[in-house]
Parts: sequence; structure tokens; C-alpha cells
Amino acid sequence: METNRQKKIAGVLQKDIADIISKGLRDSGRGNVLVSVTKVSVTTDLSISKVYMSVFPPNEAQDVLKEVRAVGMQIKHQVALKTKHQLRRMPELEYFIDDSLEYIEKLDQAIKGEENPILDPELLERRKKK
Repeated sequence: METNRQKKIAGVLQKDIADIISKGLRDSGRGNVLVSVTKVSVTTDLSISKVYMSVFPPNEAQDVLKEVRAVGMQIKHQVALKTKHQLRRMPELEYFIDDSLEYIEKLDQAIKGEENPILDPELLERRKKK
């Protein structure tokens, strides 16, 4: 269960990180990629923040994640400058891809019958044999 303090810090971080990442992508010439920070969760001791990003188009997600992780320290520094009057200590930032939109899209297609795994078993992921 998140405390109010965790929720407030997560909200502040979410807005600032989203601004910094989108500005960084525009400056690096990747203006055709849309990144939104869908969720930020902060640990109870406020030392680690998990940042979940949604990337459009989805095929660019892994490249964007690598770029963001590569410049993670610069992002943390810029966020720390923006939040210096709100946070005593800046939490470590860990970045992840939020693929829930693609998952919902696949479910939607399955429900509509567009991709029926019963008719086309190749749609199902292969199970690993033990």
C-alpha cells in the first residue's frame, strides 16, 4: 500500500521525467517517437523509483529504453535540479517498458476474432518443455 508521500513524490517525478525525456528525444532528432511516462512507483524508503514508459511506435521501444538507460545519470541530475525544493534526496531511477497497451490490443483482437488462437495455433507462444 502506497503512502500519500510516496504518491506525491511519484507524481512529481512522473511529470518531470516525462518532460525531460520528451525534450531529450526531440533534441536528439527522434521527434517521430512518442514516449509517455505511464507510471512511477517509489519504494517505501524513497530510495528507488521505477519508471514505466510507453513508446509509440512500439518497435522503437527497446532502442528508446537503451538510450534512456544510457543517459540515466543526466536525467536524474536534471530531475534533481527541478525538484531540489521538494525532495531532500533524489531516489535512484530504474526504467522499464510498459507494454500493457499492446497486451490490451492483442486481447481486443482475440475477442473480436481477428486473431483466433484456436483456428491458428501459431499465435500461441510455445511452452518450454522441462
